[in-house]
Amino acid sequence: MRNLFKSNGSLTKFVMRRERIQSPVWLLCLIGLTVAVPLAFAEMYATVADRMGMVITMENPAMIAMLGPVYGADDYTTGAMTSNMMLTFTIIGVALMNIFLVIRHTRRDEERGRIEVLRSLPVGRLSSLGAVMTFAVILNIVLALLTGLGLTVLGIDSMDLAGSMLYGVCLGVSGLFFASATAIFSQLCVSSRGAMGYSLAFLFLCYLLRAVGDINSEVLACISPLGLILRAQVYVENSWWPVLIVLLESVVFGMIAFYLNSLRDLDQGFIPAKPGRKTASRFLKSPFGLAWRLLRTTLISWLIGMLLLGASYGSIMGNLESFLANNEMIQKMLPPVTGYSSTELFITMLMSIMAMAAAIPALSAFLKLRSEEKRNHNEHLLARAVSRPRLMTGYLVLAMACSFIMLFAEMLGLWGASSAVMETPIAFGSMFKAMAVYLPALWLSLGIAVLLFGLLPNRTSIAWLYLGYSFFAVYLGRVIGLPDWLRKISPFGLIPQLPLEEINYLTLTLITAAAAACIAAGYAFYRRRDSLG
Repeated sequence: MRNLFKSNGSLTKFVMRRERIQSPVWLLCLIGLTVAVPLAFAEMYATVADRMGMVITMENPAMIAMLGPVYGADDYTTGAMTSNMMLTFTIIGVALMNIFLVIRHTRRDEERGRIEVLRSLPVGRLSSLGAVMTFAVILNIVLALLTGLGLTVLGIDSMDLAGSMLYGVCLGVSGLFFASATAIFSQLCVSSRGAMGYSLAFLFLCYLLRAVGDINSEVLACISPLGLILRAQVYVENSWWPVLIVLLESVVFGMIAFYLNSLRDLDQGFIPAKPGRKTASRFLKSPFGLAWRLLRTTLISWLIGMLLLGASYGSIMGNLESFLANNEMIQKMLPPVTGYSSTELFITMLMSIMAMAAAIPALSAFLKLRSEEKRNHNEHLLARAVSRPRLMTGYLVLAMACSFIMLFAEMLGLWGASSAVMETPIAFGSMFKAMAVYLPALWLSLGIAVLLFGLLPNRTSIAWLYLGYSFFAVYLGRVIGLPDWLRKISPFGLIPQLPLEEINYLTLTLITAAAAACIAAGYAFYRRRDSLG
């Protein structure tokens, strides 16, 4: 047994060295958000009457499906509100951190031949997986401790040490559960893409079981780890039994993953890959077809997510007036405008948020070209009768189509769900116009990515930073009093907000022209630069 984990400590240090940037960034974001939200809640809902007003909104079935059941409604403290409104979505963030971590150091490293190199050294058969899981345990323990201590030092009366540490442990244990589940999928699948798809599908299934169970069946909700961990009733009852059960499940899943890893051959999986066609289809012989084949699973997952995102926003439209009346932060974002209802004002904000969300899969689709370039996969194509412009066009066309389809899916989910709960539904045509005007902003975001790929391929992450700035400036700019000129640095801040404003065709034309100029420059630079930049 000892030989199976030989050099586990050294490999763990190696994983820590590789994770010295990504994991601390994840921790900073998750802990920072978790600690910042209670302070905002304490300021916005300072009185008992304010918090009890939120209880009415949170007991709406749509909100329960989104966030979970309301505990402590008789005495709705800041701590209870934080747990109710933040714990589910924070756990999802922690789950994603662990899924990406395990995939990155198991199946993806195996695809790239790194595990084979490590196996050639005096290391145990299970040491590679053991190092990843050891680091996952350390990472989640650090997350639990820092989150618990961070919430404690806020000094909010209803958020004592016991409840705060339980909140942090709920996050850490949930992270370990999904790390162990992902380790199993990494043994079952023959590719990182397949393992990622199964892991994200499992996370979605857990969320769906919790949502349905929280409305209809307590037993069904407790089958899901997301639903079970909410039964800890943080800052209300502070029950530890759900944490212990999820921890036990994590250990069992981890043992299964190690057992499967001890049985399978390197570069193999227990779910066999489907045999491919003997000859490629005409569609696959094009750069666009290849790009779609590489991104198919990811984009379909994003499409489902975008549809559900729109539907989740649409589900609260029937009770929107009371929701907005008790939410000071939203009121700051949406100052009243004569002649327009709060619903119309809310939709203008939603469209900007959903447009920026739709930009994420669109950028990912195009920047897949850069990841393929770094792995020298493009060389096999460019050495044949495929030109650089044609190769780039395949990914760009897919990204452009993705920008429209993702945005349309969000709008369709929003319109469909809102129509089911509103007495006077919003017209489909009006919502479609409010969505379509954001397409030039999406295209400009893609244009910037194309320009960076052609000119500064090692700096394509700037496109993501710019999108992050857009979200910060456009979404939170009004709350923190950001000057309008800083908001308008982003193309999303220049788009007319329908139906509050008239369509400014000149502005939309200029944004589209800027996108076209960036794309043209990106093509020109890509044709001239070295293959790896």
